[in-house]
Amino acid sequence: MSALSIYPADQPQAGITTREFADISAQLAEIGVQFERWQAAYEFGADADGQTVLDAYQDSVNHLKQSYGFQSVDVISLTADHPNKDQLRQKFLAEHTHDDFEVRFFVDGKGLFFLHVADKVYAVLCEQGDLISVPANTTHWFDMGAEPNFKCIRLFTTEDGWVANFTGSTIAASFPTLDAYLADL
Repeated sequence: MSALSIYPADQPQAGITTREFADISAQLAEIGVQFERWQAAYEFGADADGQTVLDAYQDSVNHLKQSYGFQSVDVISLTADHPNKDQLRQKFLAEHTHDDFEVRFFVDGKGLFFLHVADKVYAVLCEQGDLISVPANTTHWFDMGAEPNFKCIRLFTTEDGWVANFTGSTIAASFPTLDAYLADL
């Protein structure tokens, strides 16, 4: 089940957590973050290729493409046996922004987005069926856990895809990892 914890940016031990979807969506909307749930048009297997996944969510993907002008869409999958999982995790854990939206739909698995907005940090646990759209220039980081297991649809307004502008801040090291967050829920 999805979760949202809101922390004072200087007090990572003082978060307040909700697991109610409507509350999560409403609180994130206040900072310009879209959070919704999607349903596949039909069932498919865990080993489905990217095109099968995209076909199953075509109506939802098309709606976002038309609404925001997304130019490219892909499916990314990362599992615990990926040879570069540790390097990828470290890259995503560094606080950064993007000149583009960061849109992720979790087809399977889970991940933890941290959004650093003003004097607060919003930790958003995304699981299967969740879509999160982080606006351009929103400071954030992402943890996929020590043993990642997720499949996501990504949408971009440019052909460049995922391009990060790292802030150099060490704030992410003060907050719980995905594994610690899940243990405390």
